[in-house]
Amino acid sequence: MLNHYPLWKYLLILFIIAGSAFYALPNLYGEDPALQIAASARDVKITEQTLSRMMKTFEKEGVHYRNAKLSEKGLFFRFENEAVQLKAKKIAETELGGDYAVALNLAPATPQWLRDLGAEPMYLGLDLRGGVYFLMQVDMEAAVTKSVNTFVSDSRTILRKAKVRYLGSKKDQNDIVIRFKTEELREKGLEILNREMRELSFNEKEDGKTFMLYGRISEATIKELKMFALKQNITTLRKRIDEKFHGLVEPIIQQQGEDRIVIQLPGIQDTAGAKDILGATATLEYRAVDEEHTVEQALSGRVPAGSRIYYTRERKEGSRVIPSVAVLLKKRVITTGEHVTNAQAGIDPDTGGAKVNVSLDGYGGKRMGAFTKGNVGQRMAVVYLETKQETVLDKKGNIVRDEKGNPVLKRYTIEEVISNAVIRGHFSNRFETTGLDSVQEANELSLLLRAGALAAPVYIIEERTIGPSLGQDNIDKGFSSVIIGFIAVLFFMAFWYRKFGLIANLALALNLVIIVAVLSLLQATLTLPGIAGIVLTVGMAVDANVLIFERIREELRNGNSPQNSIHSGYEKALSTIADANITTLIAAFVLFVVGTGPIKGFAVTLSIGIMTSMFTAILVTRAVVNYSYGSKRSLKDISI
Repeated sequence: MLNHYPLWKYLLILFIIAGSAFYALPNLYGEDPALQIAASARDVKITEQTLSRMMKTFEKEGVHYRNAKLSEKGLFFRFENEAVQLKAKKIAETELGGDYAVALNLAPATPQWLRDLGAEPMYLGLDLRGGVYFLMQVDMEAAVTKSVNTFVSDSRTILRKAKVRYLGSKKDQNDIVIRFKTEELREKGLEILNREMRELSFNEKEDGKTFMLYGRISEATIKELKMFALKQNITTLRKRIDEKFHGLVEPIIQQQGEDRIVIQLPGIQDTAGAKDILGATATLEYRAVDEEHTVEQALSGRVPAGSRIYYTRERKEGSRVIPSVAVLLKKRVITTGEHVTNAQAGIDPDTGGAKVNVSLDGYGGKRMGAFTKGNVGQRMAVVYLETKQETVLDKKGNIVRDEKGNPVLKRYTIEEVISNAVIRGHFSNRFETTGLDSVQEANELSLLLRAGALAAPVYIIEERTIGPSLGQDNIDKGFSSVIIGFIAVLFFMAFWYRKFGLIANLALALNLVIIVAVLSLLQATLTLPGIAGIVLTVGMAVDANVLIFERIREELRNGNSPQNSIHSGYEKALSTIADANITTLIAAFVLFVVGTGPIKGFAVTLSIGIMTSMFTAILVTRAVVNYSYGSKRSLKDISI
């Protein structure tokens, strides 16, 4: 029978439409200003006592909240308005101190029964509803110091390879100082270093019987190092955000001045988690254990020249606490997190603890392979390094601020030995790192290693929520223009194609519902470029129906029966519609692969819209037409 669908097709279409309506529903609810509190120190846990403490503090200070809850991510408070939210943030920071991350948030007001069923609203971008703003300071002095230390290490390697004997080398502010026993050795070293290290300018000096070379970094090189650190940090931070939010958030990351970075994150829920990822500088160092000297001698004050004392991490095994102990490690680093190409968290089958599977690049793998090949049976330690910051408080518990009103921050570095194991065999590019406290820590460390190390530490010096960048009036006008255009298309289709036009309008409305549902399921971020992609797909969906309806008209003019005309119209227009949509889908895929930020947002909504429009413009309209006309065998005329 022509123009007839089996029952299962009708049921499948109804199921998809009903599911889409359900998952699009949360977008009809508004949002509440909220406060998220998470532990920023590893040894700090958020418990019911923490929740009770903050509830009592807010009640004492007259801060009214809608509700409060404790989750895996920390504490979550909802408030009536932004003024109460900001007041609560200041109180929480003063009450909890630097061991906790306190972040502003906008929480969807979706009913709990919808959230329990996995229905969440999609996020709106900064240009539509605002979001979180971070101003980050890049520690340029640390970047220069890191480069100077690299130059010191490189100079030693160069002189050793050239077999030029020297008494020692060290860093002196932004200079490197190399000492020689004789003037002849210094001259020979100068000749080699001038050829191999063109970034430095060397001067000769004497100190009694010691002959020295002072290598100074030029101002141009320092400026270049700082610019590289800034650009590298921007790239690394973008990778971290993409890793954290799976590429569904469209961050705005821009340079501000010579040493600051502005980051705007649209509509995310885990703002406290974002703060940890942005500011974290966690990395690993692999060092040899000094087994030629004892830790007891080093602790008594006789630390060997090429070694340094580190301490293991205090950890728990059941109810037993294993205290931190001293370990004597070589100063020379085998390799670092900078040479990691991939890192994946996992579970150690032998111990049941967390681990990170590490892959190194060619240089790091070569160094690791050379070391393990000659040191089987010896011990190698893994040092976990993390730079952290906390707000300085005065004796009354108030935040100390500088002349510009910015909070004064105290920075410190955690250095802990998380693994101290015997090398059982030769390995190079691939191996495992164990000794981590939890799977969560393994996940965060693997994320940071995958995204790359920061070229210099960065610190959040300002955080605030911001309004839409285009202004609410412009946003309202933008939405109004979309609605007006949509209504105009509806009227045109109804006027020009009559009953078939009404069917196309129904499919068009369903297409928008399905697009919103898919974006909500993906937890994607909708921006103005994304809306442009939706508007374009609306036009393409109408275009598909126009092709079908005009083909039906043509068949009717050729004298075919209404039933045959409907059947031929859908069948013959299908290949043209498919070709047009597939070529557009390929273009959208290319935009997504090579584009960033707003371009990706446009590509995502365009791709989703193309696929949903194929479903609604062909299958849904055909189902309605079949249901309306398929049972009428003696059909003499159709309204088109």
